[in-house]
Amino acid sequence: MWVEALEAIFNKLKSDNFPFERVYAVSGSGQQHGSVYWKQKCGSEALKTLDSSKSLHLQLKNAFSIMESPIWMDSSTSKQCRAIETAIGGPDVLAQITGSRAYERFTGPQIKKIYESHKHVYDSTERISLVSSFMASLLVGNYAAIDYSDGAGMNLMDLRRRVWSKAVLDVTAPGLEDKLGGLAPSHTVAGKLSAYFVERYSFSPSCIVIHWSGDNPNSLAGLALDLPGDLAISLGTSDTVFGITSDPNPGLEGHVFPNPVDPDTYMVMLCYKNGSLTREGVRNQMADGSWEVFNHKLNDTSPLNDGNVGFYYSEPEIIPPLPAGLHRFKLTQVCSESNGKPSFTAETIQEFNPSMEVRAIVEGQFLSMRAHSERIGMPSPPERVIVTGGGSANKQFLKMIAEIFGCNVYTIERTDSASLGAALRSAHGWVCKKLDKFIPVSDLFKGREDMNAVQCKLVAEGMKDSLHKQYGLFACERMKLEKMLVEQLKLSI
Repeated sequence: MWVEALEAIFNKLKSDNFPFERVYAVSGSGQQHGSVYWKQKCGSEALKTLDSSKSLHLQLKNAFSIMESPIWMDSSTSKQCRAIETAIGGPDVLAQITGSRAYERFTGPQIKKIYESHKHVYDSTERISLVSSFMASLLVGNYAAIDYSDGAGMNLMDLRRRVWSKAVLDVTAPGLEDKLGGLAPSHTVAGKLSAYFVERYSFSPSCIVIHWSGDNPNSLAGLALDLPGDLAISLGTSDTVFGITSDPNPGLEGHVFPNPVDPDTYMVMLCYKNGSLTREGVRNQMADGSWEVFNHKLNDTSPLNDGNVGFYYSEPEIIPPLPAGLHRFKLTQVCSESNGKPSFTAETIQEFNPSMEVRAIVEGQFLSMRAHSERIGMPSPPERVIVTGGGSANKQFLKMIAEIFGCNVYTIERTDSASLGAALRSAHGWVCKKLDKFIPVSDLFKGREDMNAVQCKLVAEGMKDSLHKQYGLFACERMKLEKMLVEQLKLSI
C-alpha cells in the first residue's frame, strides 16, 4: 500500500502536467514509528533493477518479508516494552538513553515482537526501514539511512550520541544493527533520484533526495517553530504537543527527538493516541454528526463545564497509560486548604447531557495538554501557541486553547504542516548541500515576504486572568484523577 500510494501521487501529478523537470530536491513525511521489512537477497536487488516502463508496486511485490507494516496504532507490544525496560534498568534509564520510555507503538518493541513470534521472518529480513526511510529508499533506488529525528522514535537510538545504542539493541533482537543500517542528519542528502523516476516522470537527473523524516518532526519544520517559549499543538488523528529545547531532560512522559532542522537542539513532544477520531465519535453521538451542532453545544456550556470532567479513550491511551474506556466525574469545591488553594471532591458520574459531553471531551484534552506540558518542563505559560492539523480550522477549539493556556493562539496559512515541513526541509537540505555547510532553516525566510505558507496568523487572544488561573486548578485536579484511574487499573504511570 505504501508503494501504491507513492505511485498514485506521481501518476496524479503527471496527469496534471506537473513540471517534474523543475524540481531540484525531494523530501517527504512518513507516519512515525511504522516499519517495513525487506527480504534477504530481494529488497536491494529489486530497488537497483527497477524498469521505468513497468509499475513500481508490481516490481516490488516479492521484496518484503512482511507484507503488512506495523504502524503507530498497534498497541499489542506491552510485554516487549516491559521486557526491554527491565533489561535496560528501568523505564527512566531507557528514557535517558533513547529519549522515551518504551511505548507499544515504537519500532523497537515491534521488532522484538516479530523476532519472538516469527523468528523465521526476522531471520529472513535483510533491512528494516521506517516508513520515512522506506519511501526515501524507493526514490533513491537503494536502502536509505534512517534520519536522526525519526530514528529517535524507535527506542533504539542513543539520543545524545546519535548512534544506535548497543545496550538497547542487544535486549531487543540479535543482529539488529546490521538490519537497521546507518543513521543520518535529517537535513542531509540520501542520494540522487533514481533513474526509474527520472525516466518515468521526466525529473532532472540532478534532482536530489533529502532524507525523509517522521510526520511529527516534519510538523515542527512546517510550523517554522524556532523561538524559545513557543508551543505547538497539532490536532489530528493523534494529538501532539511540542516545543524546542537545547537541554533535554527525558522522563517517563513524552518524548525527546533531535530537531530535524537544527542539529544543536531537540524537540520535546507529548503524543495522545485519542485525537480527532475520538472527537468525531462524540460529535456523531451527541451532535448529529455535525461540527456546526457540536460548536453550538460547546457554546451552550460555560468554561470549566460546571465541574464536569471526562476522559474519552476509544483507543488505549498513551498519556495517561489507560485502556479504552469512558470515565466521567463531577468536581465540587468543598473548602480551601491551609495554603489558600481550594480543595475538591470528585464524584463518578454515569452520563452527561450532550452539551456537557461535548465540552468535556474538548476541554479535557486541552487541560491534559497544559498539565502534562508543564510537568515535563515545557514553556508555561507559553509565549504563544501555534495550532495546526485538521482541528485548527475550528475557531471554538482555538478560543478554548487561548483561555486554558493563557496566551495568544496562532495558526499558519495551511493545516497540513507535516507535508509543508517536508517541502521546506527539501529546500533547506538543497541549500545546505549547495553551500556545503549547515545553515539555520530560518535563513530561508529572511526577507521573503512571499513565504506566507509559514507566516502565523493571530486567531485568538489569551491572557493570564482569573479564568486561566481556574483552569490551572482544574488541570491539577485532572492529573489527580488520571493518577487515580491508573492506580485503579494497576498500571504504572
